[in-house]
Formats: sequence, C-alpha cells, structure tokens
Amino acid sequence: MSLEIKVPVLPESVSDAMIATWHKKPGEPVARDENLVDIETDKVMLEIVAPSDGTIEEIIHNEGDIVTAQQVIAKFKAGAVPAQDPAPVQNTATKVSEQNTSPSTRRALKEHDIKAQDVTGTGKSGRITKHDVNNYIASGARTEKRVPMSRLRAKIAERLVDAQHTAAILTTFNEVNMQPVMDLRKRYKEKFEKAHGIKLGFMSFFTLAVVEALKRFPAVNASIDGDDIVYHGFFDIGIAVSSPRGLVVPVLRGVDGLTMAEIEKQISDYGKRAGEGKLSIDEMTGGTFTISNGGVFGSLMSTPILNPPQSAILGMHKIEQRPVVEDGAIVVRPMMYLALSYDHRIIDGSESVRFLVTIKEALEEPARLLLGI
Repeated sequence: MSLEIKVPVLPESVSDAMIATWHKKPGEPVARDENLVDIETDKVMLEIVAPSDGTIEEIIHNEGDIVTAQQVIAKFKAGAVPAQDPAPVQNTATKVSEQNTSPSTRRALKEHDIKAQDVTGTGKSGRITKHDVNNYIASGARTEKRVPMSRLRAKIAERLVDAQHTAAILTTFNEVNMQPVMDLRKRYKEKFEKAHGIKLGFMSFFTLAVVEALKRFPAVNASIDGDDIVYHGFFDIGIAVSSPRGLVVPVLRGVDGLTMAEIEKQISDYGKRAGEGKLSIDEMTGGTFTISNGGVFGSLMSTPILNPPQSAILGMHKIEQRPVVEDGAIVVRPMMYLALSYDHRIIDGSESVRFLVTIKEALEEPARLLLGI
C-alpha cells in the first residue's frame, strides 16, 4: 500500500520549514516509528517518523528545500521488506574507516569537508586521529564548504537586523560585587540541593532581581505595538541559551510567582532540552524581558541586542577578581560587569540607569529580594 509522507501541521507563527536531513533512502528498509526525516523551522526541529514498516518509494523534496504544512515530501510503501544484499566490499571498507574514528575526528572531517580516505592515519592500525586531520589541513589542502543557512540562523539574522533598523538601541553599564551572592551560595548550596534536588546557581538571583526592577520601572517591561505602548502586567523572562543549532530563548512564565528552586529547575531543564533540540515552539514564544549570560563563555563585556518586540535585555558577564575601593581601602572583590540594552523610544536614560542600579543593589544585598526593598 502506497502512503504519502507530509509535512506536519505547523503553528500559526511558523509559515514554512526546511528539509534538514533525510535519514532514509529510497528502497532502504524502515521500521514503524523510525525517524525518516528532520524538518527544521525557525524555532524547532521536527521529526517525521515512518507510519509502518516499509520503504520510501520516492523522495519528492530534498534536503534544503522549503516546504509548507501538509505538503507531500515523499511516497512511502507499507509492508514487510525483504532483506537486502550485502553492500560491496569497497563501500564497507570506506564506511568502517570512518566509523573507527573518534567523534571529534569525525566532526573535524565533516566541518572541513574532508574524506577520511584522503587522510593518512597515524593511530593504532592506521586509525585517523584529529591530529592527522589538522596536519592534513596545515599541509596546504585548502578546503571550503558551502551549506544553506539553517532556518533558525536565518530567523535570528532577520530579527537582529530588524531590531537594529526599528529600535533606538542604547546600552548602559554598571558593575556588581558578587561576593554577597557567592557567600550565600557557599553557605546554603548543600542544604539547597538536598532540599530541592537542584544546584543553587546565579541565574535565580539575577532573575528575581530583574523582576523586582521591572516592578519598579514598568516601561522596561513594556513593548511598542504600532503607535501604542503595551505595559505588561506579568513577568515572563526569556533566558538566552546556546544550542548546537544556535541561540534560543525559552521563556520562564510568571516568574514573580516562582521560588528560586523552581527557577533553577526550569532553567536546567531548558538548557538540557535546548542541547537535545527538544524545546517546543510554545516554550520559546513570548517573553517580556530577556537575560543573556555571555559570562559562561568568558565574555568580559558586551552590548546585547534586543529580542523584539521586547524593549530591553540584560547582559551578564564573566566574574573576575578586581581591585575596588571600599571604605577608603583597596580590596579585591569578584566583580561582574552588567549591560542593559534598551529601546530609547520608550525607556529614558535615567530609567535605564536606575533599573540597572536596582539590580546591582539587590545582588549586593540579597536580603532585599526577600524583604522587597
């Protein structure tokens, strides 16, 4: 029986998708629920699985093609599949030579579009190592690879350019002494993890400090819609997370009603599923403010760009021991630069400065977060 393989129904906010990877070829045996193809939208990767045992009769749309919801992309033949003849010896040898390399070596070969058989292996039994690949590249083999931009990367590019063109973006800076937060974490981290089953990180402190500042300066939590300013009466905070496909921003909703443990658990879950490509579109939609932590990659200072239609974003950076003056004496403290990029069309400079000072004060005196002062 012949069946049609179609693009699944896409959410309203997603107009089209791209064929990312075909995992099966025509005539190759397929088991029920086995992944046939990955469909990439500008937000998530979708898997289309086999409806039954069988084979793909025909692939209508190849990798890189743009498709829409319910579009037929392949023909599938259901039914038992006879065993295939063994592959030719020469193909098997090539396949084995590639499989006998480490993941980092295979990644290096793929990134530089190098065939394994072109590289002389110096490892055990002629195994190719990453060092062999680097030597091959350094020997003068000039390689380059052209691949289509992913839907996520294309969407990120579109949104960033749009933000630069439509918003009046300014950035204000401050620095925060992280010693009080670090002391608090050190004192209670074991009890916190034992009680809640999650480690106590920095992000919950910053998230609660941001919410406190947003309550005091509603314009920072607002957005522009045409000629109107929309003031949001809720606090949905986007947390920028790096993933293999690019930067994604899952949203913590109703943060003002969450405990520190709940915040840490949600952030940990988002980070794990971002790495696996399992975040849903709904989890990355909306948000009234964003926090980006470039410090985990060693960034000392940056000017984060807005995540439209939001009007502001907070950039966290690397904690570094620096000399500061306290009560007339020079002391060394773990300091972090903070950056607030904002849309000057609705947020005044004085508001942005005071907003950042509120976050600084809350972090340097964590008791303020509990007392609401």
